[in-house]
Amino acid sequence: MAIWSSYIKGFTAYLQLERSLADNTIAAYIHDINMMAAYFSHVEPPIPLEAINRSDLQNFLKEINDLQLAANTQARILSGIKSFFRYLMLEDVITTDPTELLQAPKLQRKLPDFLSIAEVDQLLAAIDHSTPDGQRNRAMLETLYSCGLRVSELIQLKISMLYLDLGYIRVVGKGNKERLVPIGNEAIIQIRLYKDHVRALGKIAIGAEDILFLNIRGGALSRVMVFLIIKKLTALAGIKKNIHPHVLRHSFATHLVEAGADLRAVQEMLGHKSITTTEIYTHLDRTYLRTTLEKYHPHFH
Repeated sequence: MAIWSSYIKGFTAYLQLERSLADNTIAAYIHDINMMAAYFSHVEPPIPLEAINRSDLQNFLKEINDLQLAANTQARILSGIKSFFRYLMLEDVITTDPTELLQAPKLQRKLPDFLSIAEVDQLLAAIDHSTPDGQRNRAMLETLYSCGLRVSELIQLKISMLYLDLGYIRVVGKGNKERLVPIGNEAIIQIRLYKDHVRALGKIAIGAEDILFLNIRGGALSRVMVFLIIKKLTALAGIKKNIHPHVLRHSFATHLVEAGADLRAVQEMLGHKSITTTEIYTHLDRTYLRTTLEKYHPHFH
């Protein structure tokens, strides 16, 4: 394993300095390469790094597949392996790239859970508005559903990012990309009620002066806290679905697509890099697609 360690160290530096990848991505890649190193060091007979060929890598990927890891995890492992062997080529450790014709596992698109409009109303109706937490939670859930935010975007939302008079909020999404998202009247009403009558009267921790949604100690909420709030409300509302904060984002997108919203507009509001990510929502209402054809296609009648 000693020779592996030295190249893995160099590979880490390469990912940081030359590829400028995020720390989480680098950590995942290094974990996967360590797993591959352990595999080739313990097969009988062990296979030296420079001698690994495509067939050996296919055997390794078969072992990974047998562990029944998710398809996207397997795809990430393959991506890390390809990057590693490209790095070894750059360093002249190997002269041919054994990953050149390696195939990624076919990714199955998992259809997201979502709530019906009636279930969203049930969830909101389960909130106890007589408590300060209740008003905050109502404002949070209305914002999640009205704007289709990721939880990380919600907990980072700042007062200085609200343009409520104009009906917009500024959101910092993945990769620190900013986008302007329209916000509905109900969410605006609930944010103002929370901001002026609850937040203004509570404790505000140092450094959290501009954070919109605060916990009981006056600091920013955590993702886990939002998850627990929604989990508890789901139980109170009697909704028998496995609900997590992302479900309100999925519901936002689903209800827009069902109502005939333009997919590019939905993509823009969700902050999706690729339209293919947004297209997953089109499966959710086949009857809508059929009625569209019946209404607009000249030969469909």
